[in-house]
Amino acid sequence: MPGHNQFSLLRERRFLPFFVTQSLGAFNDNVYRNAMLMLIVYQLGLSTEQGALYANLAPALFILPYFLFSATAGQIAEKYEKAALIRVTTTMEIVIMSIAAIGFVTKTPAILLGALFLTGLQSTLFGPVKYSILPQALKPEELTGGNGLVEMGTSISILLGMIVGTSLMRVGTIGPVVAAVAVVALAISGYLVSRAIPRAPAAAPDLKISWIPVAESLSVMRLVRKQRAVRNAVLGISWFWFMGTALTAQLPNYAQIHLGGAENLYLLALALFSVGTGLGSLLCEKLSARTVEIGLVPLGALGMTVFCIDLYFARPGEAAAAGLSVAEFVAQPGSWRIMVDLALVGVFAGFYVVPLFALIQSRTPKDELSRVIAGLNIQNAVFIVAAAVLGIVAQQVLGLSIPQVFLAVGVLTAIVTAVIFSIVPEFFMRFLSWVLTRLLYRVEVHGVEAHVPDEGPALLVCNHVSYMDALLIAGQVPRPVRFVMYHRIFAIPVLSWIFRTAKAIPIAGAREDPVLMQRAFDAIDQALADGEIVAIFPEGALTKDGAIGPFKSGVEKILARRPVPVVPMALRGMWASMWSKRDSRLGRLRVPRRFRARVELVAAPPLAAADATAETLETQVRALRGDAA
Repeated sequence: MPGHNQFSLLRERRFLPFFVTQSLGAFNDNVYRNAMLMLIVYQLGLSTEQGALYANLAPALFILPYFLFSATAGQIAEKYEKAALIRVTTTMEIVIMSIAAIGFVTKTPAILLGALFLTGLQSTLFGPVKYSILPQALKPEELTGGNGLVEMGTSISILLGMIVGTSLMRVGTIGPVVAAVAVVALAISGYLVSRAIPRAPAAAPDLKISWIPVAESLSVMRLVRKQRAVRNAVLGISWFWFMGTALTAQLPNYAQIHLGGAENLYLLALALFSVGTGLGSLLCEKLSARTVEIGLVPLGALGMTVFCIDLYFARPGEAAAAGLSVAEFVAQPGSWRIMVDLALVGVFAGFYVVPLFALIQSRTPKDELSRVIAGLNIQNAVFIVAAAVLGIVAQQVLGLSIPQVFLAVGVLTAIVTAVIFSIVPEFFMRFLSWVLTRLLYRVEVHGVEAHVPDEGPALLVCNHVSYMDALLIAGQVPRPVRFVMYHRIFAIPVLSWIFRTAKAIPIAGAREDPVLMQRAFDAIDQALADGEIVAIFPEGALTKDGAIGPFKSGVEKILARRPVPVVPMALRGMWASMWSKRDSRLGRLRVPRRFRARVELVAAPPLAAADATAETLETQVRALRGDAA
């Protein structure tokens, strides 16, 4: 869609009311939590021990409902219409914040902590709806941009909520009253906006809800593990929460001990990380060319690792001065390095987490998505608690300094990422494909998002110009593609590992290796039976002169066994590539005439299997390619 960008979603009713509702919810949660902590810990005159007890009890009370009720919340989100559920949760927020307001006005910690538990319950119910409504409201090619906006909105809302919540308690003796009015007003605003969210039908209206938390929690975790890519995307997101918790929990003391300031520098550090995350989330759509590009995940993991580790080397010891203002800190030697590290950890965290959410949404069956998100929330809660506990152990038991904790988080991120990518090599393969195609080419895509089916089996047919064709096509089609390729191309060093990782299907001619050919047709049929996309190059070989060769009858043999839609595609501009056979032979490749050459991938509407003869498809592909060899 030429000229499209994710910000156009903010003009559409199918997205804007939901975006504002969830942003207001995140903002209000953090206004309340920070105002409550300021009141209890600093303004009620409690003993140091009582203040510390309440400060540690607060996050536990907020996260406890995620363990107890996430599985039930996932079932409810699956069974009922989602816009109505959002209105129910925003109504709950009004009631809960009214209770909180009483706690503020009467300055009663027990009421405030009880309301905090209920806030966690409301967030638990909202979570599965928040991420499962997006695939219903957005087109598949909008998922990355939509998730980027949601993550950006959440990051900025959390930051602003913390600042506003703290500030409200500093307006004098009326601070608690102002906070009480603010949280109720924000809750009412969220409800009013939620009324504009369009209807989102139930994904599984006949689902029977199990009210046994433990049994259903185990059930949703089994759903999470059904698909390997989804399971490891969930693990990756949980690690994001572990890393974020481990870093942000250290920032208040880091600002005081290692940056030489206090609250203002803490807010600066938090702002750099939060804004960085928001910026990285927004950039995902541009970098992914509007596909669910999991190739960004390794890039994000690498960046988080590098800049977490560099935070240690930027200032391993304590600050040379104390009581610094923001301006004084910025003027200190080495301060810019620290600020850049904090911001870039956030940017790469955005690259890392947004494609993982989009992958879960695009690969999970629609009638299971809410429950998978519920399973994700359970696992996130486990990782958040683990991060808090390990942070305490690292400092109190092992005696690590805060920069050493950052170093440990960076190293652990590298290890966890390597484990995930070794289990699911598709992540790393997509990363290589993304890097290679964007380094060598500027790809223009026409019709792919409109004509390649979002789900179910399909056969893609395309002209065959260069050794990079499969990687280039794979980088532009949102769904995983099983390529059928000549076995000698499949065996090319380096590329062979990528093709095997992508589960490409090697094939040979009937005279060359009839056994391999039959094995290939069986594998193609099985892939289509499993609902996958298979891509073939019906010419059977790379073009030697830039022209399209006759299409062989293998495509008809495939469709005779398994009638599926066939999407004609054509590559334009690849004949001048260093990877084609123009003026070269394999093993003696030319230096390319220019890097970032402009190439095009064009797709036509799918044909029914009965109409998709070799001759018809050849005619369509020739017309799509035109004169642009």
